Amino acid sequence: MEDAQEIQDESSEAILDDASEDKQESRDEMLSRHRKEISQLQNKEIELKKAAAKGSKAEQKAKKKQVEEEISQLSAKLKEKHAEELASLGYNTKKENEKNNLENLVKAIAGVSVINQPDHAKPSKSTKRRGKRAQHEAAREQRIQEEQSNLISDRTIESERLEKKLEPFGLTINEIKPDGHCLYRAVEDQLAIFSGGLSPYTYQELRLMVAAYMRNHASEFLPFFFSENEEDDSDDSVAERFERYCQEVESTAAWGGQLELGALTHCLRKHIMIYSGSFPDVEMGKEYKSNNDTGTSDSSIRLSYHKHAFGLGEHYNSVVPI
Repeated sequence: MEDAQEIQDESSEAILDDASEDKQESRDEMLSRHRKEISQLQNKEIELKKAAAKGSKAEQKAKKKQVEEEISQLSAKLKEKHAEELASLGYNTKKENEKNNLENLVKAIAGVSVINQPDHAKPSKSTKRRGKRAQHEAAREQRIQEEQSNLISDRTIESERLEKKLEPFGLTINEIKPDGHCLYRAVEDQLAIFSGGLSPYTYQELRLMVAAYMRNHASEFLPFFFSENEEDDSDDSVAERFERYCQEVESTAAWGGQLELGALTHCLRKHIMIYSGSFPDVEMGKEYKSNNDTGTSDSSIRLSYHKHAFGLGEHYNSVVPI
């Protein structure tokens, strides 16, 4: 575990040093730095897990448990530091002030003073959009803080359940970078296995394919899109909002979910199996499946869905043979 320990020591110093930097930074700079520090911790966790994936199965299991404990300790320290810094913006992490805290964090992200101000004229469309984005970002920031507090138990339990589920099939997890492209990177990794080392499509090309398929088959996706976005109070039509969604799919690091998985299975004409340690497994594209004893085929795309990964949730990894 020496290599993993060295990485851990270096990451602890680097991330916590970053968290101690310039206390006079702006709101946007602080929130951006928080996201960067969390991303650094995610990347270090992947490095640690790769360093621990050596030796016998028993040794790997022991190393993996040690990595989980080390990352959890570092996560707790980072959470505490972030909470103190968010408090300087008027955001208090105590439960009794949860509603006001979220409102203050929304204002901070949108660049609005947290001090109460009188209402003025009706906000413009662009102002509404900025406010909506700020709301989503604030909810994400708050979710990160809440997830971190339960990180040790939830993530460990989920990981152990998934490991027990995959082991009888001779399968294990191949960690994918958690950068918003994880679904597409995981599929790219699977396609590389099928083709002997190099995927015919990059994750960026997969994004373009998904967006194009969704546009060309909008009638199949709009009902599901509308049900997931019915609280959107934008003045734009559903078609305009759907087009904006497709643009985000193809040109941003927007996280992929059920809609994108549905498009991928048809674009690639592949059966997709999604394993989870927190929810029942999900199959998509059954019409492309050729059954064997495991319920999948050699050409099935195998992914894992992680609700509690990295304290952010909703992460995908690639599932590969041991």
